Amino acid sequence: MNKQIKVLVVDDSALIRSLLSEIIRSVPDFTLVGSAPDAFVAKDMVKAYSPDVITLDVEMPKVDGLTFLDRLMKAKPTPVLMVSSLTEIGADVTLKALEIGAVDFFPKPKIDITNCIETYRSEIISKIRTVSQAKVRSKNTTINAPRSVIKFKTTEKIVAIGASTGGTVALKTVLSQMPIDSPAIVMTQHMPPGFTKTFAKNLDSISAIKVKEAEDGERLIPGCAYLAPGDHHLEVVRCGADYRIKLSTEERVSGHRPSVDVMFHSLAQIGGSNVIGVILTGMGKDGAAGMLKLLHADGITIAQDEASSVIFGMPKAAIDLGAAQMVLDVQDIPHKIVEVINTLGKEYRI
Repeated sequence: MNKQIKVLVVDDSALIRSLLSEIIRSVPDFTLVGSAPDAFVAKDMVKAYSPDVITLDVEMPKVDGLTFLDRLMKAKPTPVLMVSSLTEIGADVTLKALEIGAVDFFPKPKIDITNCIETYRSEIISKIRTVSQAKVRSKNTTINAPRSVIKFKTTEKIVAIGASTGGTVALKTVLSQMPIDSPAIVMTQHMPPGFTKTFAKNLDSISAIKVKEAEDGERLIPGCAYLAPGDHHLEVVRCGADYRIKLSTEERVSGHRPSVDVMFHSLAQIGGSNVIGVILTGMGKDGAAGMLKLLHADGITIAQDEASSVIFGMPKAAIDLGAAQMVLDVQDIPHKIVEVINTLGKEYRI
């Protein structure tokens, strides 16, 4: 018999509480321990029931979701699935919640809520189950200054990074330590439309390099990082002497659009030994097959280790496939990238 996952719903909307509660009750291995209209009721329920997962509304009266989350992560770290609004403000608040310690989020529709929630029933169930497996701790949001410099100058090298659940914080850790003269970086983070532009701006604000949401056809430039837009695959293609970005809305790959596998496969075809591929925290196996192809094309491959991953699924899949040459704590990955770049004038040995 599967272990029961105890879920607490916290939302000021009676309709959302009712809809989420009905979904949770419909799953045999989920147990609804309660539903709370505000942070004060939620606080008592956390103490009484010790839930395995909390679904938490960002916008609540009295005490807002971020304040409650911050207090929760300090007093009793618990896996949290944020329920956020599909707006630019909602995206910004949600990203702050992920920094504080929320594991993942679900965008709440603004109209026809009943039908929309029902449409995404399977996704909500999947996210709750994923979040229940996460390792949570109060997040240290201190940004470290870049500690390395690029000595080997090149416009040919590309760093490709893939991530999913827990990846917003992991990407921030990596990019905040990359020096201003880094090679071009392309990134695929599983994230819906409307959130990637805000996330790119947040990354840009803490990075020495320029970070932006990728645009179709633009040329890769050293010192810049490009984030795949939500619901678009990002590929890198060769155009004469340049590397350029190709965006598409073709079918999902490995269950995702954008897909890390799509990005890695494209780079294996045209970049090969010029590419450093990195796979970070996330559920599932997206990126594992693409990383193996990249390795076979003489690329350098790095996976985040289990101890520093919120969800070890994606890195583990790559490691189990034999695709990862190095397995590192996320804090050590940017230094290793710089070390690899600085030895490219010679033969690099693992």
